[in-house]
Amino acid sequence: MNDLCWNKEFAMGQVDNDEELLQELIAIFKDSSASDMAILTQAVEKGDPAEARGASHSIKGAAASLGLEAIRDVAMVIEKDCREGSLAVAREKLSQLEALLALMREL
Repeated sequence: MNDLCWNKEFAMGQVDNDEELLQELIAIFKDSSASDMAILTQAVEKGDPAEARGASHSIKGAAASLGLEAIRDVAMVIEKDCREGSLAVAREKLSQLEALLALMREL
């Protein structure tokens, strides 16, 4: 879990220390991030930086709200590069993001 740089204290603060609610939000994130990751992968394959930006933005925001700092950081650099019309960073960081999301599914 250390690779995720999960700030669980921050996440618990977001849900007023309601562990059950946090687990529900994590489950939702697992589903939504899998869908967003599929969109991101397809966008990279199609050469569509706008679509890739949208998917990475979604992952970044949800990860940030749960204190999943490593996921947030990788998604943020992908989003920034895509906003500039490039897919270079997405191509470079896609496998890292996939690995971090796989780790998160173990939460």
